[in-house]
Amino acid sequence: MIKADVLVIGSGISGLSYAIKVSEQLPDAKIIIVTKSDEDESNTKYAQGGLAVVTDSKNDNFDKHIEDTMRAGDGENKRDVVEMVVKEAPARFNEIVEWGANFDMKNGEFALGREGGHTENRIVHHKDITGFEIERALLETAKHSPNIEILDHHYVIDIITQHHVPGKELNEGDIHCYGAYILDEKSKRIKKITSKITLVATGGAGHVYKNTTNPKIATGDGIAFVARAKGNVSNMQYYQFHPTALYSKMDGMLFLISEAVRGDGAKLRTKRGEKFMHKYDEREELASRDIVARAIDAEMKISGDEYVGLDCRDMNHEKFLEHFPNIYKKCKSEAIDPFTQLIPVVPACHYLMGGIDVDKDGQSSINNLFAVGECTNSGLHGANRLASNSLLEGLVFGHNAAMKTVELLNKNDFNFDDLKAVPEWDEEGMKIMDEMVIITYLRKQLQEMMSDLVGIVRSNRRLNMALQKHQEIAAAVNEIYHYSILSPQLSELRNLTTVAHLIIIQSMEMTENKGAFYNKDLA
Repeated sequence: MIKADVLVIGSGISGLSYAIKVSEQLPDAKIIIVTKSDEDESNTKYAQGGLAVVTDSKNDNFDKHIEDTMRAGDGENKRDVVEMVVKEAPARFNEIVEWGANFDMKNGEFALGREGGHTENRIVHHKDITGFEIERALLETAKHSPNIEILDHHYVIDIITQHHVPGKELNEGDIHCYGAYILDEKSKRIKKITSKITLVATGGAGHVYKNTTNPKIATGDGIAFVARAKGNVSNMQYYQFHPTALYSKMDGMLFLISEAVRGDGAKLRTKRGEKFMHKYDEREELASRDIVARAIDAEMKISGDEYVGLDCRDMNHEKFLEHFPNIYKKCKSEAIDPFTQLIPVVPACHYLMGGIDVDKDGQSSINNLFAVGECTNSGLHGANRLASNSLLEGLVFGHNAAMKTVELLNKNDFNFDDLKAVPEWDEEGMKIMDEMVIITYLRKQLQEMMSDLVGIVRSNRRLNMALQKHQEIAAAVNEIYHYSILSPQLSELRNLTTVAHLIIIQSMEMTENKGAFYNKDLA
């Protein structure tokens, strides 16, 4: 058994900023960060756009940012949370600058960009790799903190609560977290790491769908193990889809084709080269992200094709190469010449607005368990996220959770009597999974089902079919789980199955279309 004062699950902007803050306030506290892949692998790393923060007092103000966020969230946001995040943003931004994160400057001031849904230029960025730069700075800062230990390739199986105590009845109104069971992939051992406070910062769940912009690690692990521990999880029906990701038959995250390409004149076509956006919106290719994504989805369902085409052939080639060199390079690497061929694109699952219910301090419904970032339903995003508010959420809630953690650790009012009775992980009688193809098959089945039946546009009939199909997949997964020695692949499949069920059930409970959620039977 390994003991810590604080256990942090995840090494993105939320987990790292939180750990650094606790470390600064309590230099004697033992802080362990576990991450299931390399220490720098997170959704944060792939955030291209930037961070939304009011820095231009002449043209911008908090009220504008608040209203933009509320409008994007279709009024489903919690206004007091939105106000808190927007008003705390400058202080949190200044901190990461002090920690060494670099942002683009122009004439001695931060260069500000504008993205969809913003009424003013307020996006600070580092080229088109803002998340990568923030991750770099936070990791360097964390590594200089002597009381922070980072364990990579450590995969959390489940959090430890009273239900692990033999003979103990679980009171759903008073659940306590005592740490987690964690698989060390290098030693193949499952460790019991106990902690006074546990933070879940595991990111999104993009790989519950066939097409996603998320890295492979985004399998909804934190949401799933908190849900299994009877923690409150909501708003899972709200998933944002990006309209144009580069179609690929390869597994893994898809490459984004920026909306700026359409802004510069690219047109959407069917696989056979026919225009279609005029049927859906008078703005055609320049309609909002959700409308374009639904239009592409509708055309794919009508034709049965796996993708549509983005036509850049009539664009100024010199200007294209100047503005979109990485997109051109990526297309050529896939044997696509955007000047002579249609670029095959599909809508891709992009960002989850729902997740673990938390308060303003990031506290979940489970005692001593905090959660921050995309794995949460914090009230900031409502039914649809405003561009570049996600990195901001990680910083603000990471700070608040850290301050509350420091308060609780100083108070030191923890009752760990139950912990003494928590057993080590027991694999007796379990067998090594000798046919991983079964895991691969079930994962693909789940992703295909979610993409076809619980995608951008839903219907009552499709949701009922999805629930039926899900029951079959879940039964197969549970059977394998109960006789197999655990692997990350099996655990991820188990978590994706849990997340899929939450999305289906909470979609079925909707009585109106809101933000990113659209059921054609409710239109």
